[in-house]
Amino acid sequence: MSRILWADDEIELLKPYILFLNTKGYEVTPVCSGQDALDQCRASSFDIIFLDEQMPGLSGIETLQAIKQLRGDIPVVMITKSEEENIMDQAVGQQIADYLIKPVNPNQILLCLKKHIHQRELVQTQTNKDYREDFSDISYMITTASTLEEFMAIHRTLTSWEMRLTQADSSMQEILQQQKAEANSAFFKYITRHYTSWFTEDKRPLLSPDIMKKVIFPTLDAGEKLFFVVIDNFRYDQWKCIQPLLSELFTIRNEQLYTSILPTATQYARNAIFSGLMPDDIRKMWPNLWVEEEDEEGKNLNEKDLIQTCMDRFRKRYEFAYFKINESDFCERITRQIQGLKTPLNVVVINFIDMLSHSRTDSKMMRELCNNEEAYRSLTLSWFKHSPTYQLFKKIASLGYRVILTTDHGTVRVNNPVSIIGDKNTNTNLRYKVGKALNCSCKNTMEVTHPETIGLPCPNVSSSYVFCSGADFFAYPNNFNYYAQFYRDTFQHGGISMEEMLIPLIEMDPK
Repeated sequence: MSRILWADDEIELLKPYILFLNTKGYEVTPVCSGQDALDQCRASSFDIIFLDEQMPGLSGIETLQAIKQLRGDIPVVMITKSEEENIMDQAVGQQIADYLIKPVNPNQILLCLKKHIHQRELVQTQTNKDYREDFSDISYMITTASTLEEFMAIHRTLTSWEMRLTQADSSMQEILQQQKAEANSAFFKYITRHYTSWFTEDKRPLLSPDIMKKVIFPTLDAGEKLFFVVIDNFRYDQWKCIQPLLSELFTIRNEQLYTSILPTATQYARNAIFSGLMPDDIRKMWPNLWVEEEDEEGKNLNEKDLIQTCMDRFRKRYEFAYFKINESDFCERITRQIQGLKTPLNVVVINFIDMLSHSRTDSKMMRELCNNEEAYRSLTLSWFKHSPTYQLFKKIASLGYRVILTTDHGTVRVNNPVSIIGDKNTNTNLRYKVGKALNCSCKNTMEVTHPETIGLPCPNVSSSYVFCSGADFFAYPNNFNYYAQFYRDTFQHGGISMEEMLIPLIEMDPK
């Protein structure tokens, strides 16, 4: 039974309300002064407090201040005859949960109680009901999907439901995860059937090497001054988390998904974005700018040079600035510097999300902080809200720049190890392998024996690529159980899943 404390100097006149609430299953403790309300707060616990604004002795505002110091966790609803703005300002400033104007009716009181005491269970009940009603429609979408656009719609729908069910702490989350697995299984089959054809047909979906030509250059040609921001390892659900913050600064002109190339790894996808070329073409045309898998140097050290090659190839004469942000101090310096920028194109690479996913794998503490999808999103939002990156976006908006925000690939939470055998030069990524004599017993993998057909370099004549699907990850037979346990439930990228391949591309104008 929910307990209500009701303080009003005319409490005797409220007996009909109290009887009404009693019949609805509420226990009401009536008091006639602010001091009595404080005494009751000290002696007992309550779920909500109704507080009259005009009482002799301690006023409603003074009582509110004292209650907040004493029991700041209890929602307080102010009831007042006055509609003076300054009184409402004081009450809101003291963080009242709600306020009602006299005369109130019983249904107003009941609605207020549902809002502040029962909201969680009501939201959960309604959310479960809505998802059950949508379940069959989503299943039909999955079983009948035959185009990339349909899979993008599925990804948006499942992401929306995942976030909604999580917020409602719904018991339906496990069922949703099963639908996500089914959707990723269908998406894997679609990719294995169609991916290769994208490189032989005239018409293909928007891929990583198309971003500069089809998105960035048209914006510059239209006379816009632009910040092109690439957040490494940034998923669609993470974008939806930070969207409300950016919507305060920018008008979202266009939100779409595009497709990362395989492997969904920074070395391949981000280099493809900046060069406007598939990795095999980069390697052939600019061998000094391509880093092989087995090389120890960083795989993305030549991004500025690759952007320049793309500019030259398309005969674009725009000056550009390039910034890579790995540390908050550097982000703060960039924020101070951009006031004086004259370049029409400014490229910013932000590596925090990638660092988060890797540290989550390697650090026991980060595993505790980020132990599921909800925590991963929450940590992303917390970082963005409190980091210099948010201040950078505020500065960009104040200077009137258009922003194109995207990523090179997403990431997926893996939980199913599959065994693979390869030679000693096989790469270490858990979601894809490239090497000679690769042997994997798992059927849910995509093997590419002629890498050039999908625009990938072939380190050796007999090299092939193998890509994981869904929530699988590769582990070698030697010490299999150790690595299976260590990497299970970590966030990885490089393979085939909607989370990795279907990624956000956002165009925003400053408000």
